[in-house]
Amino acid sequence: MVKTVDDAAFDADVLASGIPVLVEFGAAWCPPCRMLAPILDEVAEERSNQLRVVTIDVDANPVTQGRYGVMSLPTLLLFAGGTPVRQTIGSMSKGRLLAFVDEALQIAA
Repeated sequence: MVKTVDDAAFDADVLASGIPVLVEFGAAWCPPCRMLAPILDEVAEERSNQLRVVTIDVDANPVTQGRYGVMSLPTLLLFAGGTPVRQTIGSMSKGRLLAFVDEALQIAA
């Protein structure tokens, strides 16, 4: 359920999306990113009617990383209407991630 995007597809897949998009900025070598991956999969499946979940590898996509000032991994940004609405850094429990998503969706509404 989690789609991988790159610099070339970011604008079309994230900024032009008709629904909010949760973006995970991560890397293959990042242990907290690997810990977060199955949780993102669950959230993507459970909230598929509310948002899309995508991931972008910062090592292979430095343009998007720089555009949003991502300095720590994993960084999660929720976009709505092409605009970043809320950001958090670090791995987290599913409950904490769902709370982050719910708060961000309320802000975006």
